[in-house]
Amino acid sequence: MTSKNHLTIFTTMLSVVACFALPQMQAVVPAPDGCYPGFTTAEGCRALESLTTGQGNTGLGFWSLILDTTGGLNTGVGAQSLAMNNGDLNTAVGVVSLVFNLTGSNNTAVGAQTLPFNDGDANGAFGVYALFNNTDGDANNAFGEFALMSNDHGSGNTAVGSNALASNDIGNSNTAVGVFALPDNISGIENTAVGGAALFTNVDGSHNIAVGQAALSNNTSGSNNIAVGEFAGLAVITSNNVIAIGVQGQDISDSCFIGNIFNAMAPSGSAVFIDANNRLGTITSSKRFKEDIKPIGKSSEALLELKPVTFRYKKEIDPAARSQFGLVAEEVEKVNQDLVVRDKEGKPYSVRYDQINAMLLNEFLKEHHQMQDLKAIVAEQQKQIYALTAGLKKVSAQLEVSKPARQVVANNQ
Repeated sequence: MTSKNHLTIFTTMLSVVACFALPQMQAVVPAPDGCYPGFTTAEGCRALESLTTGQGNTGLGFWSLILDTTGGLNTGVGAQSLAMNNGDLNTAVGVVSLVFNLTGSNNTAVGAQTLPFNDGDANGAFGVYALFNNTDGDANNAFGEFALMSNDHGSGNTAVGSNALASNDIGNSNTAVGVFALPDNISGIENTAVGGAALFTNVDGSHNIAVGQAALSNNTSGSNNIAVGEFAGLAVITSNNVIAIGVQGQDISDSCFIGNIFNAMAPSGSAVFIDANNRLGTITSSKRFKEDIKPIGKSSEALLELKPVTFRYKKEIDPAARSQFGLVAEEVEKVNQDLVVRDKEGKPYSVRYDQINAMLLNEFLKEHHQMQDLKAIVAEQQKQIYALTAGLKKVSAQLEVSKPARQVVANNQ
C-alpha cells in the first residue's frame, strides 16, 4: 500500500473521530494557537507556511517543514527539520534533520543533523550525524553517532554503534553492530560485523562474517571469510574463504582454523571425517547401522598391488617441503576404486586409509591362520618323527638282543 493510500485512510479516520467529538468537553485554557485545518500543527517561525493540500503534518521549530505543500503525515521537530520536504510519513527530531529531503517517504531521523541530505525511502537514523550524507539510499538503519555517516547510495544497511559503517558509500545489505564496526567499508556488500572494531579495515570485501571484538579487523578486501571469537581471523588480510574460530588464522585462501584442538587430548572417541560437501561426521562400527555383512575374503589381496611412495607436497601447501610417506590416489584408483575419496567433480582426491587398515588386518589374519595351520602340520609331523624315532630305537634294541653270542676258543698249550 502506497504512502498516499495510507494518508487517505488516516485522514478519513481523523474526520470520523472529529465528527463524534463531544461538544460538552472542556476547552483548554488558554486556547491552543497552533490549530490549523487538515489536522495540521505548526509552531515556530515560518513552520509549514507553504502547506496546501498536505494533511496530518506537525512542524515544531524554526522553518520546520517550511516548503512542504502536499506531503502528509510528517512530523518535524527542530529548527529546519524537514524544511524542503514533500514526501509522506517522515519523522524528523533534531536540528536540520532531514532538512533537504524532497520526496523521500517513511524515514525517521532522531538527532541533530541526522539524514540531512536524504531523499531515499524507509531509512532510520538515530544519533548525531547518523546517515549524514545519504541521498538516495533506501531501507538503511543507523543507531549511534556518525553511524552510516558517509552513506550516499547504499541500501539495506544496518549500523548500531558509534562510527559503525561510518565510511560506507555504495555498499548494500551490510550489518554492523558495535563501536567502529565496519567503519572503513565503502563498497563491500552483505558483510556482518558484530563486536567493537569487527571488520575494522574492510573496504570492499564482501560476504564476510565477523563475530567478536576485533574479529577480522585486518581484513581489507578478502571475501567470504568467517571469524568467531575475540581477535579471531586477525591474520586474514586479502584472502578469501577463510574460517577462523577462536584463533587468528593465516592469510591463506580456502583454509580453516579452529582453536583448542591441537594438543587437546581425548583419551577416547572417534576420528572425525569430512566429505566433499564439507560435512563432518564419524565412522560407526555397530552392526545396527550396517547391512550385507560378509567376510572380506580375497578382496584384501589388492593391497599387494599398491605402491607406497615418498613425496613432498607443493610449496603452496607445505612451504617446509617435508618428506611424506603414503599413496597416490590415482594409482590406488587403478587397483580398487572403492579405496579413493573423490572431490565434487568426481576426481580422485585422497585415499581411504581406514579401509586399507581393515584390509591389512584381513591379510594379517589370513597369514596368521596359515601359520597356525602350518604349526599344526609341523607339530603333527614332529609327533610322527618322534614315533618313528622311538620305533627305530626299539627295533635296534631287538636286533641287538637277537645276535648270537660270540664263542671263545680255549688255547691249551
